[in-house]
Amino acid sequence: MTRSLLEQAPHAPERSRSRLFATVGRAALFMGALAVIPPAIGLAHVAEAQADQAAGDARPASFADLAAKVTPAVVNISSSRKIAEADQPEMPQFPKGSPFEDFFRQFEEQQGGRHKQMRKAMSLGSGFVIDPTGYIVTNNHVIEESTDINVTLADGTEYPAKLIGTDPKTDLALLKVEPKKPLPAVPWGDSDKARVGDWVLAVGNPFGLGGSVTTGIVSARSRDIHEGPFDDFLQIDAAINQGNSGGPTFDMSGHVVGINTAIFSPSGGSVGIGFAIPSNLAKTVVAELREKGSIDRGWLGVEIQQVTPDLAKGIGLDEPKGALIANIDPSSPAAKADLKPGDVVLAFNGAKVLEMRDLPRLVAAADPGSKASIDILRDGHEKEVSVEIGKLKPEQVAANDNGEESGTGAQSAALGARLATLTPEARQAFGIGDDTQGVVIVDLDDDSPLIDQGLKPGDVIERVGNRDVSDPAEIARLAEAAQKSDKPVLVMLVNRDGRDHFIAVNLKQA
Repeated sequence: MTRSLLEQAPHAPERSRSRLFATVGRAALFMGALAVIPPAIGLAHVAEAQADQAAGDARPASFADLAAKVTPAVVNISSSRKIAEADQPEMPQFPKGSPFEDFFRQFEEQQGGRHKQMRKAMSLGSGFVIDPTGYIVTNNHVIEESTDINVTLADGTEYPAKLIGTDPKTDLALLKVEPKKPLPAVPWGDSDKARVGDWVLAVGNPFGLGGSVTTGIVSARSRDIHEGPFDDFLQIDAAINQGNSGGPTFDMSGHVVGINTAIFSPSGGSVGIGFAIPSNLAKTVVAELREKGSIDRGWLGVEIQQVTPDLAKGIGLDEPKGALIANIDPSSPAAKADLKPGDVVLAFNGAKVLEMRDLPRLVAAADPGSKASIDILRDGHEKEVSVEIGKLKPEQVAANDNGEESGTGAQSAALGARLATLTPEARQAFGIGDDTQGVVIVDLDDDSPLIDQGLKPGDVIERVGNRDVSDPAEIARLAEAAQKSDKPVLVMLVNRDGRDHFIAVNLKQA
């Protein structure tokens, strides 16, 4: 099965033959006209035709040889799991002593009482052999919670499969079968070298039909489809559908550059937008699953946010880049390394952090216990910090905000907000913990620039610029000064339900 985001994938017609005919015809016309075209112009057109012909020759006339080479290593995967059906309907309630009460009690006893019935659900997907001894890669969601997993090879041979390990965060799983002879296997490719526009070939088990081959191109790179914290998908337009999940995407050398995982589809079928896990991410995860059966990821212990254009101006960056640290776990490696909220991470172990989502992937790939160098921007100056990477902790979920207006304090015209000190009464009214310090937002004008930043009453302003704040009047003064300056952007650290994040408030139009 392939997951749909509305759900599932791609379609791309092959045009190589028609382009080749068009090119040959064009070249012949140019050659026939050489007698009447000035020599310089004629030679230019011949060169253009020859270039077009060379481009046509670079396109495969057929994918048959490639398909024959790789399909023996692609397998169909069927798995079963037990799921509980809904409880039997409640017996109707009758007055005590009613004859109907006796009747339905006898009926329930004959049925063995109310209980949940279990039934077996089947799931179909794809996979591919990476080692002749029987190691097979697929998606985690293909075999998740399965009680039985069976693998069918391209020649029809069936094997029961053992689950070696899974990684739900990247949606990968590693299986093992015990073949009677070495199996056909395919090698990993280098997904970093896959360019937008490169040909790809996808093989899998769509709708349970068995080995199906489709072709297309790489449509985009580094797609974040909000499926997990390490999203970095290749987008392809080779047609993939339900059942293609876990199947490989090949480059023209027959190397695996992606693992087909999800599609975007309003209809549930292929519309030309499919997503594959890059091989360079997959092969490191699979290698660790093979070695240990599980994944250990690096942990830094920071909450981060994207650097917006307004934040970049307020922080002193020429362009929005990096990951802005909003909060730090006090017992984390980041705290021990003296990283601070407001630091902007620009690079990790030499790899640039261009977007916020780059940092979690880089940290996760680092070995727990290893040393890492982090390039940060602090107070307008770049510096390097060394940190010992920890082991990733379970993720925590923040609570939703609840609160009612309370408190009195200063009115800030620049911010369009009424602010109050954090009195015990204000804390109780807004549900603010004793460990949170700052100034609470009590009310906002309809045209307040804070509304544009998603703020609301009950949020706590902890810091303005580089200054911790506790006085509403001080915030009002700082906002008014910023509004009159040549850089009317005020950077604030705001707390909601115990979680910090930075905002940049543009006061120019306030």
